Amino acid sequence: MPQFGIGVYHPKTVENIGTLWRAAHLYGASHIFTIGARYSRQASDTSKAWQSIPLLNFRDFDDFSAHRPFDLPLVGIELDERAVPLADFTHPRSATYLLGAEDHGLPQDVIDKCQHIIQIEAVNAWSMNVAMAGSLVAYDRHVKSLRPNLARRSAS
Repeated sequence: MPQFGIGVYHPKTVENIGTLWRAAHLYGASHIFTIGARYSRQASDTSKAWQSIPLLNFRDFDDFSAHRPFDLPLVGIELDERAVPLADFTHPRSATYLLGAEDHGLPQDVIDKCQHIIQIEAVNAWSMNVAMAGSLVAYDRHVKSLRPNLARRSAS
């Protein structure tokens, strides 16, 4: 069964993690995670996603690398000249998605360790909220996974 996890590198606010957790739950993530920060329950997780999917916390990128599933490609979500636009991206069957903090993004050494890099096209993409970016990626993955079923339904 395909699975995916989504997380944030050095998240700036706990509200973003709660909102991302809610979206991850909504679109079928198996887990979410943070690298370099701890999470405490707060108001933006109104769906109580913590009851359905786990949140993993890693000290740093090395800790994350040592514990992440080896068979899930790492997909960095970042504004980068090598990035594929999200609209054109074919999601791996299973994957781990990593967002950078809003104020610093992903460091270059982390980007270099990603198997894929994607970016979300927007008029002012540099100012996108990290939880919103993660939600859009989870939604895109979900919708694209439904395409074969949608094509069969419309052909009927």
